[in-house]
Amino acid sequence: MNPPPQQTGKQMHTPPNNRGNHHHPYQQQQQQHNPNNQNRNSGMMGRGPRIPKQQQDGSTQQPQGGIAAALAQNPSLGDKNYHHHHNQQQQMTSFPVGQANNTDEGPIMPNFIQQPQSKMVFDGKRMRKAIDRQFIDYNPTVIQLMRTRLYERSKHDFQYIPPNPAYEINLLPPSSIRQNPTTCIATKFEHASINKMKCPIHVVCWTPDGRRLLTGASTGEFTLWNGMAFNFETIQQAHDVAIRAMVWNHNDTFMASADNSGVIKYWQPNMNGVKTIKGHEECIRDLGFAPSDSKFCSCSDDGTVKVWDFERAAVEKTLSGHSSDVRCCDWHPRNSLIASGAKDYLVKLWDARSGKNVATLYGHKNTIFNIKWNMNGNWVLSCSKDQLIKLYDIRYLKEFQTFKGHNREVTCLAWHPYHENLFSSGSYDGNIMFWVVGNKSPQAKIKDAHANAVWDLAWHPFGHVLCSGSNDYSTKFWVRNRPGDKMDDKYNVHELPADAQQLLQSMGNQQKTQQQVHKEETHISDHATTTSDLFTSGILPGLGSTSSSLPGLGFGSSSSSLPGL
Repeated sequence: MNPPPQQTGKQMHTPPNNRGNHHHPYQQQQQQHNPNNQNRNSGMMGRGPRIPKQQQDGSTQQPQGGIAAALAQNPSLGDKNYHHHHNQQQQMTSFPVGQANNTDEGPIMPNFIQQPQSKMVFDGKRMRKAIDRQFIDYNPTVIQLMRTRLYERSKHDFQYIPPNPAYEINLLPPSSIRQNPTTCIATKFEHASINKMKCPIHVVCWTPDGRRLLTGASTGEFTLWNGMAFNFETIQQAHDVAIRAMVWNHNDTFMASADNSGVIKYWQPNMNGVKTIKGHEECIRDLGFAPSDSKFCSCSDDGTVKVWDFERAAVEKTLSGHSSDVRCCDWHPRNSLIASGAKDYLVKLWDARSGKNVATLYGHKNTIFNIKWNMNGNWVLSCSKDQLIKLYDIRYLKEFQTFKGHNREVTCLAWHPYHENLFSSGSYDGNIMFWVVGNKSPQAKIKDAHANAVWDLAWHPFGHVLCSGSNDYSTKFWVRNRPGDKMDDKYNVHELPADAQQLLQSMGNQQKTQQQVHKEETHISDHATTTSDLFTSGILPGLGSTSSSLPGLGFGSSSSSLPGL
């Protein structure tokens, strides 16, 4: 036992505590600097306040510093439960000991190791920095629709939305503006998602509820991305080789996928694989479900189209008629009719019940890459390596319209889920275009949307977001422009009038020489375009133009509204 402290006058002195000579090096350094704090720093951190010791004359010793000094100075603290303060100090002093406070003017608070702000450590693990993510929320548009439809006289009576950010609250969902499909054109870049292991993205597919996007890669992996914040959620090895097709049934209860080896798999919404079948001997290119979901079709490079019984996972019909690889197929939305396109430049229509070829459409001059039925059941759309998109009306079995605009092979198509006359297309050079049936030229274009071929496009079930998968390893999300957007980014600037584009080019680059700026100003002045003229004519970025083909940029039509969230 240690001898009791000796009292000499008013100053108290406590002999050093010899319990435990194995001190932390930092504590020994503190003892050398301040000998008066030997007891306080000798393994006492985390033990709670020290209880005053009783002297020979009955008085108690009052420590000179630390938390015990605070208790001595404030008697009200000592009246409370001791264990409460003991637990509090243990909690505070459970951190590594830093520089001690050697002053006795107040209570000594536990010190913490000052970590750099870029390195946050918790429980021995380095934490990631919080990232502020932008996300797309379509609920405000639905709420606005519920408000406006109470006093609308007809479904064609909609409020005109001026091109100003203050009017974003008046935006409506795509399903409520059926008479103006151009309000759903999604040309604004929102986010690019890339897997940790970079690989081409062959297929993109939204989940039925629209909360997640599912991508199929050349590595055979499924990747799930959040449909609102676009962040990564999970990845799963689904196939052993590259995935070529993914499609949900109409009841949203199962999804079928196919790969390069001819294997077809069934998946539940929780991504649980329930069935694996060997469908074809060669690569399967496309899949399509029947309206009843009891059957589905598949096409392959072996030149055949097969009709399957979904429940039995057995082949019912084999449709042979193409002389080369069948690159695409799709089932009619209401009837027992299958459309297929092949490398022999032909589009064929098949009766799924009898397995007979009922019609052959001659229109393309090269390989057909994709084919899609319209929701109305009367139109079938096909794209080809000949850089053309053709629309056929099956009621007449004739070509209805040809769309020209791409400079390379057109690789993919996607109809809008609500507007039956609006569709998008992607090409081998990375461009994405938006078309409206009845118009020859594209209504909007995303130039160089990807650095390589666009393999697939998919609209969100709500119709406000377009997703694209490409050979450049990225999955990109495109949304509608909001009122007042400047549209001066590289994807939208070419959609503005030519004079406004020149003005943006002269104002955008701050590293230009004075001579270059002077040449551009001279060029703009030669075209008799000034800032005041742009303002009065309404073609400043974000203010729109009466001659612009983009929705919401003109002031002339009361039915036009800017695309947005």
